[in-house]
Amino acid sequence: MTVTVKDMLAAANAAVPRIGAAEAMAMARDPRVLLVDVRDAAEVQASGRAKGALAVSRGLLEFRADPESPTHDAAFDRAKTIIVYCASGGRSALAGRTLQEMGYRDVRNLGGFKDWVEAGGEVEGG
Repeated sequence: MTVTVKDMLAAANAAVPRIGAAEAMAMARDPRVLLVDVRDAAEVQASGRAKGALAVSRGLLEFRADPESPTHDAAFDRAKTIIVYCASGGRSALAGRTLQEMGYRDVRNLGGFKDWVEAGGEVEGG
């Protein structure tokens, strides 16, 4: 059976809870929470990222999140709550679903970086 991106997004959005920016900002203060920006490096460089967020492009996520990978980032811990965001919410939904498949139990989708900014979230870099 052929799967379309629309199908993939529907499945990801059904599996990964969406949260608002205010909730994400409150949660991000907790050291047991990891905020992950899955936009490409050029996007992050152009606009910055949410303060405290780890920038890992969607294309490298599995390699950084897998403890067995030689490029694993120790910030990824399956005991943490992971909040992902991208530019508008599509890549972060897919990233969240992938993290769930990799054994991360508590994954949330903030949606878009613009949601963070519009809610008054602090930004660094850019």
